[in-house]
Amino acid sequence: MKPSFFALLFAATIASAENWPEWRGAGAQGISAAKALPETWSETSSIRWKKDLPGRGHSTPIVVGDQIWLTTAIEKAATADQAKAKLASNTGDQPLTVLDSVSLRVVCVDKNTGVILTDLEVLNVKEPQWAHTLNSYASPSPLIFSGRLYAHFGSFGTICMDTTTQAILWKNEELHIMHENGPGSTAILHGKHLIAHFDGSDQQFIAAFDIDTGKVAWKKDRSGTMDPRPQQRKAYGTPLIVTMNGQPVVVSSAADWVYGYHPETGKELWKIAYEGLGFSMSTCPVADAERVYISTSFGKSQVIALKYAGIKTPEIAWRNAKNAPKMCSPILTNDLLFYIDDGGIVSCIDPKTGEAHYRERLGGKFSASPIVADGKIYFASREGVVTVIATDKTFKILSQNTLDGALMASPIAVDSTLYLRTDKALYRIEK
Repeated sequence: MKPSFFALLFAATIASAENWPEWRGAGAQGISAAKALPETWSETSSIRWKKDLPGRGHSTPIVVGDQIWLTTAIEKAATADQAKAKLASNTGDQPLTVLDSVSLRVVCVDKNTGVILTDLEVLNVKEPQWAHTLNSYASPSPLIFSGRLYAHFGSFGTICMDTTTQAILWKNEELHIMHENGPGSTAILHGKHLIAHFDGSDQQFIAAFDIDTGKVAWKKDRSGTMDPRPQQRKAYGTPLIVTMNGQPVVVSSAADWVYGYHPETGKELWKIAYEGLGFSMSTCPVADAERVYISTSFGKSQVIALKYAGIKTPEIAWRNAKNAPKMCSPILTNDLLFYIDDGGIVSCIDPKTGEAHYRERLGGKFSASPIVADGKIYFASREGVVTVIATDKTFKILSQNTLDGALMASPIAVDSTLYLRTDKALYRIEK
């Protein structure tokens, strides 16, 4: 008998209990094996250390061994004349950051002391695309595998670095789209490929880099009719590898469609229309042994469950159009599906039917994806508040904890410690 999806996920999570090697942790589901975590903290309590960070970035830190890695950007603002000239071609209506140049960097922090060990420029971009003021130029999260760090910055480039020698093993700066709001999609690793979304207003595709050379291994244009308006064609989602019928499939949500691709070749295996406008998603799907759950984000926002168990091509099992998350990825735990919209309403859903057990307001604005750790769910808001709730059908707030600064990066939990990155600093929090 083959092990179940949940058995494999649990084993992967336990095996990486002392590490958090990618944005959503081992298994890419936002689930941690950490125990004995603090339930309450503040700027004056339960803080082992706090470290101010250089630059500006929203990427979620990753932890491997005694090192914490993250990306950041040192920005040089454009002059008023430069900004006016650049924005002459802008077709959107969002508040934007316009730069003269940006230094994209990799930072390493000592897990035990909070000391910055490395602050290394890996890319320098002159006159970069503008970005939404809510976004940063270092929002995609890095990942580490087998002593190599992979950092993806969208159209600005992708790099691979040896974490021991800090040598840059390769760079790839050849794939370009118009992000409109800046980079947001995090790359994922499968086998010999680093897989990333490139869904811009001008063109939309998914591509894979060879992890040893950085060369493009495959590139697949998005198929299917999309909205005629360029601004509604862009997306910032992150793919997920799901085993379907015994084979790994890249589940990839883009504007108007969710796709399935072969991870080794990029062959499109299937696609399913949202049957309603969906774009600008910055979420990652979650999956159980029977279904994949995605949010269509902006437009006609809805959460869609795709049934895949026992059938050749996934089918829509249910839809729920109430309070769908636009920026925060959903989470599965305790046979329940939880998600939060950007206005702070958390939903607890029966994953089999799509029916809600509850919808309750936490308060605040949300961009960071939640995690499950120590039998609780941690939601981090842009106001710097982490709300801890129970993983039950009945809504219960266990605590609310405030730090200085906005929380755009997702929380992470390793062993008995929480790590939180605000727009100002990195915190190590423990009892």
